Amino acid sequence: MGSGKVTDWQGKNVTVAGLGVSGVPAAKVLHGLGAKVTVVNDGDDARAREQAEQLRELGVTVRLGDGATLPEGAELIVTAPGWKPDKPLFTAAAAAGVPVWGDVELAWRLRGPDAAPWLCVTGTNGKTTTTQMLASILKAAGLRTAAVGNIGVSLLDAVLGEERHDVLAVELSSYQLHWAPSLRAHSATVLNLAPDHLDWHGSMEAYARDKGRVYEGNRVACVYNLADPATEDLVREADVEEGCRAVGFTLGAPGPSQLGVVDGILVDRAFVENRQKNAQELAEVCDVNPPAPHNIANALAAAALARAFGVPAKAVRDGLRAFTPDAHRIAHVADLDGVAYVDDSKATNTHAAEASLAAYESIVWIAGGLAKGATFDELVTKSAKRLRGVVLIGADRALIGEALARHAPEVPVVDLDRTDTGAMLAAVQEARRLAAEGDTVLLAPACASMDMFVNYNQRGDAFAQAVRELGA
Repeated sequence: MGSGKVTDWQGKNVTVAGLGVSGVPAAKVLHGLGAKVTVVNDGDDARAREQAEQLRELGVTVRLGDGATLPEGAELIVTAPGWKPDKPLFTAAAAAGVPVWGDVELAWRLRGPDAAPWLCVTGTNGKTTTTQMLASILKAAGLRTAAVGNIGVSLLDAVLGEERHDVLAVELSSYQLHWAPSLRAHSATVLNLAPDHLDWHGSMEAYARDKGRVYEGNRVACVYNLADPATEDLVREADVEEGCRAVGFTLGAPGPSQLGVVDGILVDRAFVENRQKNAQELAEVCDVNPPAPHNIANALAAAALARAFGVPAKAVRDGLRAFTPDAHRIAHVADLDGVAYVDDSKATNTHAAEASLAAYESIVWIAGGLAKGATFDELVTKSAKRLRGVVLIGADRALIGEALARHAPEVPVVDLDRTDTGAMLAAVQEARRLAAEGDTVLLAPACASMDMFVNYNQRGDAFAQAVRELGA
């Protein structure tokens, strides 16, 4: 299937797998290009029926309650990113020699000849923040840009919309990368790698391999994390364009071809003349909001991608200053009696929680929820010396409790066996009882939220509300 010009699509039999956020726009776009579109969907609930009705009015065929059977005559499948690779539909497609693309691959193929290049961001944690920082820096340089992809703005809309862009800041999940075989970024970064979504990928090796796809065919820079050697391994394995460079970022002093930190200054020794001897000041650590270590790493990665695109140093500083992080990411809620209360409900896995805990010296930690198969020994071992006390909530709190008993037996632990609406207020009250002046009460659950809350946003809101009630 060619570049995606209208003539290529006329009369093509295309199957769209899954309705939802990516499936509906993909079906509409393909139908508009003249393809014969059949949508298949596992579910048959009220929402699916409503979406199906909209598509049928356009003339799209929709099959609800059967996402397993390959429609007759299918020449291409465009799948929602969340559909697992081992689904029967894809097994049937492989046997029939039918290619499978994700919505990212479709967007990549549909770009026009003078389309904006993509600067791509992936990793286990920090993707959204880094992508938004990158967009802020690009805007500060006067470039027309948008933060798109896994961030909630459809890449199809960005690529096919009326608005012209000079460059796109693209957040990509491992799922999206799995289904995007021909994507070739201008420059890209894998921020970090930690076990996540292993139920989907099947193994850590497969997960890492899908993340590493972001480096394939990069033109200017493959940006990696010096503190996470697995990211550099992925750069080594990638097949890139001639002249593309490996550029590392570090919280320490940078060597040549690296960005890093010297005396509270973010410094570039990669995109400068004579990088053996010269360095360029980009911004101060205090320009990064919040200036927690993992967020400074995010800022360095964003700066590296922007510099790879030719952005001046001043725009890096201005863009970082203008950036405001999304809610529930190390958000300072209040100070009560000399104790800081911080909401990092977005820390839904151990890797994110570890980064969060590393940002403070003396912590009363509120943790727990759905563990998603995670283990907590390494997290507790690394963070034990910072813990003044722990309040455990949620379905899998015993797993964290057991790790604390093994590796931090001297730390007082409150085990809250309740899931009602008042549970978070009780957790915050217990945390206040354990905290002393100068401490930080930190909600960094290391777990998903769906046992007690709709999502991590609602969990963070409940925490902030509880803190406000205490303050009142």
